[in-house]
Amino acid sequence: MTKPQGNPTVRMSDVAKAAGVSTMTVSRALRKDGPISEETRTRILDVVRKLNYVPDLTAGSLSSKKSGFVTVLLPSLNNLHFAQTVQALTETLETVGLQILLGYTNYCSDKEEELIELMLRRRPEAIILSYDGHTERTEELLKKASIPVVQIWETPERPIEHTVGFSNFDAARQMTCALIDRGYRKLAFLGEAHDAGTRGAARRAGFVAAMEEAGLSPHRLVRHKTPPVSITTGAEAGRILMETYPDTDCVFCVSDPAAFGAMSAVLESGRKVPDDIAVAGFGNFEISQYSTPPLSTVAVDPWRLGSAAAQLILKVLDAAKTGNAHALPPQHIETKVEMVMRESS
Repeated sequence: MTKPQGNPTVRMSDVAKAAGVSTMTVSRALRKDGPISEETRTRILDVVRKLNYVPDLTAGSLSSKKSGFVTVLLPSLNNLHFAQTVQALTETLETVGLQILLGYTNYCSDKEEELIELMLRRRPEAIILSYDGHTERTEELLKKASIPVVQIWETPERPIEHTVGFSNFDAARQMTCALIDRGYRKLAFLGEAHDAGTRGAARRAGFVAAMEEAGLSPHRLVRHKTPPVSITTGAEAGRILMETYPDTDCVFCVSDPAAFGAMSAVLESGRKVPDDIAVAGFGNFEISQYSTPPLSTVAVDPWRLGSAAAQLILKVLDAAKTGNAHALPPQHIETKVEMVMRESS
């Protein structure tokens, strides 16, 4: 069986003719939930492969108003946690034939706004986006969109619709309290500059709140570079910290990479962790338990978060089959975090 001669594009009618069925039957075979026998579906899909037929979904999406994809916007692509989140989302959504259209914002709210406008033109069936603060126009675009919206990795005070995540403020507050309980009193926070509205800013606020509640000064704040802090910029910030606040006995970092950099700076200065300065991070990346010394950190589960977000999307889309995209009331799923105390503190 070969591709029809003189026609550069294989059409559904070509597949139907080769398989000895109607074009409607081919269409049903290409849909995972299409009403057709498995024997017929297998035969048709075999023809599809042999002819290298690629379905044109444009006409179907225009008539059904279903594009077959979910937009996911993330601030970083080199962060293992976000990669695991996307993997969990993909593996769940693809079971019902949905694919992910991924966008990268680089922690820039203006870029996020631009991407959302572009994505909405493609009529996604839902939007999932990491919460790191949004522009007013972004919020208006999402509120007026006739599709479900899920914010992840945070529990915003004023959510747009659905949320899956945890309070970064509370998590940072808990870790700060745990460090205070270990006897540290001159704690510092190492974070990012220009972080308004981000989860990093919420973590810094949680640190400040815990220090003030304990009657301790929260003035030891080092805000260096723009989000996200890498190991390199974490080391730079660590050097600034020791020069500016040499009496610091413990530094809580906005992320594990920042903490690895800070630890490097401490050791580079001839001091020891935790004997001279204790260090804690946020995220519980796999390497955290293998660093020297192993890093105390706030443990989060990106896989579980991604799976929960995907399951919520399926639930919302199922409810929307009634014709109302917002048939399901806003759902707020809180994922757990854990304080993991290791030798670095």
